Amino acid sequence: QVHLAESGGGLVQAGGSLRISCVASGASGSDFSRAAVAWYRQVPGKERVLVARFRAFGGTNYADAVQGRFTISRDNAKKVIYLQMNSLKPEDTAVYYCYCLARWGQGTQVTVSS
Repeated sequence: QVHLAESGGGLVQAGGSLRISCVASGASGSDFSRAAVAWYRQVPGKERVLVARFRAFGGTNYADAVQGRFTISRDNAKKVIYLQMNSLKPEDTAVYYCYCLARWGQGTQVTVSS
């Protein structure tokens, strides 16, 4: 069974950078490498929203709010998904979740102080 585990969240000042990771255990290498993967975020009282997506056959999509600041990447050999976040803003504060192979991770808190 596929299990996703995020890490790397924390507290950072506005303008700073952070990289969060998501390890997919229990997935075969071929399944992972073909899968679409994504990062979402959620703040209390609001819906979970897409931040960045890596499509199954290549190519990426980003939310307008993070375009040019965030970069999604993946390491298929290690079965890891990354989200590099630069020029962070207080409004980026949220719990960040990875999504892959119909599974969600438990989330990692990112807090950006002003």
